[in-house]
Amino acid sequence: MYSENLVIIPTYNEIENIENIIRAVFGQAMSFHVLIVDDGSPDGTSDKVKELQAEFISRLHLLQRSGKQGLGTAYIAGFKWALEREYQYIFEMDADFSHNPNDLPRLREACGAEKVGVSIGSRYIRGGKLIDWPWNRILMSRGASIYVRIITWMPVSDPTAGFVCYSRSFLESLNFDRIKFVGYAFQIEMKFAAWQLGFKLKEIPITFVDRKEGASKMSTAIFSEAFWGVLKIRWRAFCSTYQKK
Repeated sequence: MYSENLVIIPTYNEIENIENIIRAVFGQAMSFHVLIVDDGSPDGTSDKVKELQAEFISRLHLLQRSGKQGLGTAYIAGFKWALEREYQYIFEMDADFSHNPNDLPRLREACGAEKVGVSIGSRYIRGGKLIDWPWNRILMSRGASIYVRIITWMPVSDPTAGFVCYSRSFLESLNFDRIKFVGYAFQIEMKFAAWQLGFKLKEIPITFVDRKEGASKMSTAIFSEAFWGVLKIRWRAFCSTYQKK
C-alpha cells in the first residue's frame, strides 16, 4: 500500500509501548507508513516489530542499529532511508504516547502549505498544553525555549519540540553532515537549518502528555548539550550554511 507519509519512531527499550503506538498510527484515516529505528533494545522491542511486520506488510519497516547512538543519528538514518524512497512528508514522533498519533494529519496538513519546510507540534502556542509534567521541568523547558529564541532569533515558540513533520524538499536540500547534535540541540538545529535555508516553520498546538510506560531518556547531559549547542549553532551560522552542495 502506497503512502507519501512516513513516521519515524526511534526506540530503545520501548516494549511496553511499541505495539500500541504502531497500531495507533495505522489506525488513522490518513495513510501513514512507519519506520522504527531501534538501537539494539535488549528488551525485545525489535522482535515485537518484526512480529508485527507480518501483519502490516509493506507498511511497517525496521532499521536496526547496534547500541545507543543518539536520537539525532537515529533520525538522520531514518531521513536518509526515506529519501531513498518516494516519501514526501517525514515525521518525527516518540514511542511513548507523549505525542498523540491523532495529531499526525494536522501536522501533515500544515506541512503541505506553500514553502513550509517544517510543521511543529507546539506546547507553547495558544491551544498547546502540557499534562503531568512537574513544575520544575515545565520551568526548565519554558526557559530553554525563551533562551533559544533570544540566541538564534528563530521565530519558534517551541524549538525543542520533537513532534515534527518535514517536507521532502527541505530534507533534500539539507547537508546532514552539518547537523552535529543528538539530543534537544538536534531538534533545535533541524528547525534552525530549515529557517536558515528559507523554509517556513509552522506551529500547531498539541497536548503533550508525559509517558505512562517505560523510562524517560532525558538526562542532564542532554540539557547541557542544548544549552551550549545553541551558542554553537548561532556561531556556526555566521561562517557556513546548511545547504547541500
